[in-house]
Amino acid sequence: MKMFNPAHPGEVLKEAYLDPLNMSVSEFARRVGISRKTASEFVNKRCGVSVEMAHRLALATNTTPEFWMTMQVQHSLWEAKQARLAEQIQVQRLDTVTA
Repeated sequence: MKMFNPAHPGEVLKEAYLDPLNMSVSEFARRVGISRKTASEFVNKRCGVSVEMAHRLALATNTTPEFWMTMQVQHSLWEAKQARLAEQIQVQRLDTVTA
């Protein structure tokens, strides 16, 4: 089943793991062995899940790398579809202006 506007994995990490544990981004970064900047960018949805990050997240959250990668793929595909739809709308608008 396709989801409407799938959550970014960073949002899920924050809401399902960091917030309930009252864990800061800095503490999370230290525990999983990444920079605070990388952790912040991920939690704030400015970057996605890499394969290495998926493994780190899986170990830290007792999940699987596939869980995180699947979430990233769903989110990325949805974003790409939205961008494509927006592009098609722009093209259609240009067509109606020139007709």
